Amino acid sequence: MRNSAFLAMGAALLIVQSNLFRLIGKLNIPGSTPSLLLPLVVFMGVHEYSMARGAALAFLLGYLLDLFTGAPVGLFTFITVATFVVSRAAGVRLAAQTLLTKIALAFVFGLVEGVLIVILTAIFGGDAARPRALALLVAPHAVSTALFAPFVFALAERVHQATINVPRPGESPR
Repeated sequence: MRNSAFLAMGAALLIVQSNLFRLIGKLNIPGSTPSLLLPLVVFMGVHEYSMARGAALAFLLGYLLDLFTGAPVGLFTFITVATFVVSRAAGVRLAAQTLLTKIALAFVFGLVEGVLIVILTAIFGGDAARPRALALLVAPHAVSTALFAPFVFALAERVHQATINVPRPGESPR
């Protein structure tokens, strides 16, 4: 139930993100569209979800992001799964409890995501100018993602709390 709820929430966030692109694009600030999916993946990693289920869910969300953005299939899929795994490893030491840590986590992972996109585009892309152009978008993208992160974390926390007492398949209700 929880995985389905997070998958539905991720799809809804992608739809909101695509509409934000149109709205924020009118401001003429390159790279200022936030990634609403990134804080959700970080939330799942930090909050001790099963590695297999979390990676599978991150894979599906990344694949949806690939489809929504028109990126090469596999780019965001790989980055989303890698983000989940790294946030899962960091989740033992970090807890997204305060507003400052939520913003900091989203900013750092936004930078990591941007750098990975630039590196993978440089390695596998055919255009040599594209990675340089993308590198200029990393910082504004990370800042805008960090600004929207508390909203996404709060939404994910509500979904988490709503599905915490739902029995898993094969379990009897208590």
